[in-house]
Amino acid sequence: MYRSHTCGELRMGDVNKEVALSGWVQTVRKFGAITFVDLRDRYGITQLLFGESLQNELDATPLGREFVLQAKGKVNERSNKNVNIPTGEIEIVVSEFKILNKSAVPPFTIQDDTDGGDDLRMKYRYLDLRRNAVKKNLELRYAVGRSTRNYLHENNFMDIETPFLIKSTPEGARDFVVPSRMNPGQFYALPQSPQTFKQLLMVSGYDRYYQIVKCFRDEDLRADRQPEFTQIDCEMSFVEQEDILNMFEGLVKRIFKDVKNINYTEKVERMSWEEAMWQFGNDKPDIRFGMKICNLKFPAHTFPTKESLSSLISGVDFKVFDEAETVVAIAVPGCSEYTRKQTDEITEWVKRPQIGMKGLVTIKCNADGTFKSSVDKFYTEEKLKAIASATNAQAGDLILILSGAEERTRKAISELRLEMGKRLGFRKEDEFRLLWVMDFPLFEFALEDQDGGGAGRWVARHHPFTSPKPDHIHIMINNNPKVEDLDKYLEHPYAGIKANAYDMVLNGNEIGGGSIRIFQRELQEKMFAALGMDAAEQQHKFGFLLGAFEYGAPPHGGLAFGFDRLCAILGGSESIRDFIAFPKNNSGRDVMLDAPSTIDAKQFDELQIKLDLKPPTPKGE
Repeated sequence: MYRSHTCGELRMGDVNKEVALSGWVQTVRKFGAITFVDLRDRYGITQLLFGESLQNELDATPLGREFVLQAKGKVNERSNKNVNIPTGEIEIVVSEFKILNKSAVPPFTIQDDTDGGDDLRMKYRYLDLRRNAVKKNLELRYAVGRSTRNYLHENNFMDIETPFLIKSTPEGARDFVVPSRMNPGQFYALPQSPQTFKQLLMVSGYDRYYQIVKCFRDEDLRADRQPEFTQIDCEMSFVEQEDILNMFEGLVKRIFKDVKNINYTEKVERMSWEEAMWQFGNDKPDIRFGMKICNLKFPAHTFPTKESLSSLISGVDFKVFDEAETVVAIAVPGCSEYTRKQTDEITEWVKRPQIGMKGLVTIKCNADGTFKSSVDKFYTEEKLKAIASATNAQAGDLILILSGAEERTRKAISELRLEMGKRLGFRKEDEFRLLWVMDFPLFEFALEDQDGGGAGRWVARHHPFTSPKPDHIHIMINNNPKVEDLDKYLEHPYAGIKANAYDMVLNGNEIGGGSIRIFQRELQEKMFAALGMDAAEQQHKFGFLLGAFEYGAPPHGGLAFGFDRLCAILGGSESIRDFIAFPKNNSGRDVMLDAPSTIDAKQFDELQIKLDLKPPTPKGE
């Protein structure tokens, strides 16, 4: 028997018990004829006391960090208790021990405040996983998965596996492809999601399906992306949008309770996509704080139904605003006393390449009711007061104004709002706010070629299986998707079609998204046609799905949560890598395995593939 107990199990009630522990040596401390060893396993740390009778043996076979050790002895009450660990009141007086395996000196210190950098710890990830901080992240991930499975089981969902080797289909990102040896010249794709399979399961009568499933996308990486990631993938039949929202609000609230012991009792707010973009500058707003965007000027084609406030900033010959496509502002509470140095620092922040603005206009709403701005020579006190009123600024607030091209400026003010919220302590890690964002446009119009599919065409904002809102279906059925005049695409009927889709947002992060699906062949063919697929291409790529819709497909819809991202938010981290056992780096490499790597010539021969590597084309050519 290697162990009778774990290293995190023993307490005062176990004093005088004869026990056996096994684990890794965390530290060795020698005091004359006595040696103390901290022994660590997955469950905790227990102090071992090696008395004088064992010193000769220890001298002959000295212990080092990360040695695998078995120790037997009696549980004893410690004279110098450590209240910081659960086992800190006891120790084991060792009667015999055995080194099960020696260890080389680790390349970094295996403790929470390690001296190992990211690259080094990724290379030796199997050692990094021994650290308590990483272990806690994986324990949280396991808890989220266990809570999810329990909730979905209780609500009659079946866990059904779907294939990883599938057909390449357009779903918005590049596929990873796998050559088939038995079918030379042909390739499988790894699924970006199980989307079509879960719809086919609905056709098959499995009305409540789920998987906690790996998905694969060959796209550029960042902190919240990995080439392989995990989804909580769900689908339901005979449901409307409200059924989906209620079911998965319940799932997230259950996870909060089980994992964080939080009773989330408040009603989950709902917001239209247009409202989110208009008031927060993005479609995943952080609603833990206010500081909503005031749109002082906008292009008529972007928000034609909104009343313009441009009269507040026009008529003073201030070209920065007059020549801008849009002008947007936020009122930052309690910051009117910022110094010139502080406002200059914010100006430099928005000028960074990641933000891309040329400058920043500031207005201080002083406590005495006066106003001071960086554009005083253009704007009178009355004008500044009117702008402050439009932005809902109060005495003591600081108004920050950006201007420029619509898309870049709206993104910049969104990022500036989040940055100021962070600086002022409004974005607390232990505060959680859920939000549904709904009524997305079904289509976007690609004026430029962004994905190799060509310019001047409709693209699906979510994916091509998303249904329009019920009262917009007739628009697709009765209109031709072709746009004759590219300058007037916003006047086309398709531009106003709303998707029967919904995203769940947590603290400014999209954690889940889904839709009610198309389930009639005619409407699905219309959707594919709008995306530029002729009948032959539709049949080649999605003939299996179109055929299935002719055999009694039920109305259905679903949702997929980003499992890794949800875990990261609950764990207070900005990176999903911290919650994945063996992640890739920002280049998509596994530096521990040194993958991807080359393969043998024999494998190329078997696959009947010949490499013809060409140097990459320089940017700009």
